Amino acid sequence: MKLGINIVGDIGRIVEAETRAGEKAVTTAMRDAGTGLKAAWRAQITGAGLGARLARTIRSEQFPKGRASLNAAALVWSKAPVIVGAHDTGPLIRSKDGFWLAIPTAAAGKSLRGGRITPGEWERRTGLRLRFVYRRSGPSLLVAEGRLNTKGRAVASRSKTGRGLTTVPIFLLVPQVRLKKRLDLARDAERARDAVPGLIVANWVEGQTG
Repeated sequence: MKLGINIVGDIGRIVEAETRAGEKAVTTAMRDAGTGLKAAWRAQITGAGLGARLARTIRSEQFPKGRASLNAAALVWSKAPVIVGAHDTGPLIRSKDGFWLAIPTAAAGKSLRGGRITPGEWERRTGLRLRFVYRRSGPSLLVAEGRLNTKGRAVASRSKTGRGLTTVPIFLLVPQVRLKKRLDLARDAERARDAVPGLIVANWVEGQTG
């Protein structure tokens, strides 16, 4: 039995057309995988209650830019990698100077610069002095003599008689704290990676039939 093969058309043009189809398929697949992963990470961050502002630090970019390629790639990253990474790994945090970590209570309020307020900033803002209270069981405290306003924040008392004056815990002092792991970025990254071959095939077939 003899078998024969006949090539219909110009083999060079066929290979060239197939290469262009492959370049387009790979480039489209990587673009979709990158934007999909960006959306998944942003959804994780907002779903964990970390806010839309932090979610918007997740960005994606495609390479090479402006042209299709069989070696196309996508990069997804955060413009706030330290913050996002901390919530992704749940690290153990210690004081830089080896003493205490000051955790603000609700009475401390928030920093005017964003993030957690520090004892120094709190004293400058309120004009009150913090006093150290050591406790054997439970965290030690930084307290102040003042009053609570309608928002539950500690402020200086305006009373000349001392009416309403109370000792308010402003900061909890702990030697270390483990940040709760609230994200699983690797899970979504693995899903995006595993979906790439199917995306390439789907886009390649679509390009051939379209």
